[in-house]
Amino acid sequence: MTARLMSWIRLVERHRVAAVLLFLLVFPLLMPYEALAVNILIFGLYAVGFNLLFGYTGLLSFGHAAFFGTGGYLAGIAIVNMALPWPLAIAVGVAASALVGLVIGWLAIRTRGIYFSMVTLALGQIVYYAFYKAERWTGGENGLRGVRVDAVDLAGFRLDFTNPTTKYYVIYVFVAAALWLVSRILSSPLGAVMEAIRENDKRAAACGYDVGRTKLLVFVLSAALCGLAGALRALHLSVVPIDSLHYLTSGHAVMMCLLGGMGTFFGPFVGAGVFLYLEDAVTNLTTHWMAVVGVIFILFVLFFPRGIWGTLLHELRRRTRLPEPPAARDVGATVAAPGAGAAK
Repeated sequence: MTARLMSWIRLVERHRVAAVLLFLLVFPLLMPYEALAVNILIFGLYAVGFNLLFGYTGLLSFGHAAFFGTGGYLAGIAIVNMALPWPLAIAVGVAASALVGLVIGWLAIRTRGIYFSMVTLALGQIVYYAFYKAERWTGGENGLRGVRVDAVDLAGFRLDFTNPTTKYYVIYVFVAAALWLVSRILSSPLGAVMEAIRENDKRAAACGYDVGRTKLLVFVLSAALCGLAGALRALHLSVVPIDSLHYLTSGHAVMMCLLGGMGTFFGPFVGAGVFLYLEDAVTNLTTHWMAVVGVIFILFVLFFPRGIWGTLLHELRRRTRLPEPPAARDVGATVAAPGAGAAK
């Protein structure tokens, strides 16, 4: 039994993208309704983008809602005001988020620790008020409305966003492409350097790696992924609410990442699923759902610091006596074997 379990763990680790996508393929069947499954898919991608910076590079940002909201707003503006087709609008949203990430990242990486977090929070709030005041383009307090997605005929199939199942699987295609990209990054020399920076950025710099440039590159990639999630949410809701840019939305990314397991590949989706399912269930019982979810979050942080998925992986490895994925404590050795330290 133990040998079979070990072989299954190794198989999943080798094909982690395929394993995640197979689960997400049938995920709507496990949810009470499709809209919740779509929300978990989108916010799972948002948490994956955040996890790339926080879990794998060790940089805690409190301003990632800026990229999530920018992606949503620019995609919405491209559809509402420029009449662009929705695939091109998504590209506009991702590019805009990457550009905002480049500016914020260039300013933030000059600081470290809590100062980095506070700078990202402050700059994120500047982005929030910029969109809030641009009422002509963004709708101000009411948000951007009228983000309509026309049906598309593709190879004999009609993609109609008014059908929740169709909407889920269209978004699923974009999430699949994003997960493949993240997996390639983590398995590359860049992924090894990211984990080296997470463990000891001074040692990474002493070994000759450009820590500042790597941090900036990862920041931009993280912003682009979050922007993609925001653009997909705009198509899902047909509206871009102003709270997409609020610091509470940045806090949601932190909570999802920690609940699921920072530095794990599937953890962000687990965290997003638990967070949103709890929100959906508890709001039917009380209007103070944030207090209940907050208590649960505190308990998980205290007793399951690895997160749900991280704890499960740790226990499976302990019982099968498989070694933990090596952290990038030796920069030279880790970069020589790209991706060796990537958690699965």
